[in-house]
Amino acid sequence: MTYDETLAARLRSRLGAGVTAKRMFGGLVYLRDGKIVAGVYGSDLLVRVGAEGMAAALARPGVRPFAMAERKTRGFVLVEPDRINEWYPAAASG
Repeated sequence: MTYDETLAARLRSRLGAGVTAKRMFGGLVYLRDGKIVAGVYGSDLLVRVGAEGMAAALARPGVRPFAMAERKTRGFVLVEPDRINEWYPAAASG
């Protein structure tokens, strides 16, 4: 699977310092202190919400569970790319 490189660049610019990129799950993930914080899977955002945040995240519009081989993962959701500002606001200029 390929991932949306433009979306990956937009996401990277919003995550700030201290993140590294790594190809994983057929997409690109960003890690901080060795833990996945976000990524791009196909044309969607991959967002770490934690097991305790799943219900609240899934109640938001444009969000669905992240599944690999039809198995849902705990703590990660996929978010429609046009909702990036809701999850990762752009840094204020200036």
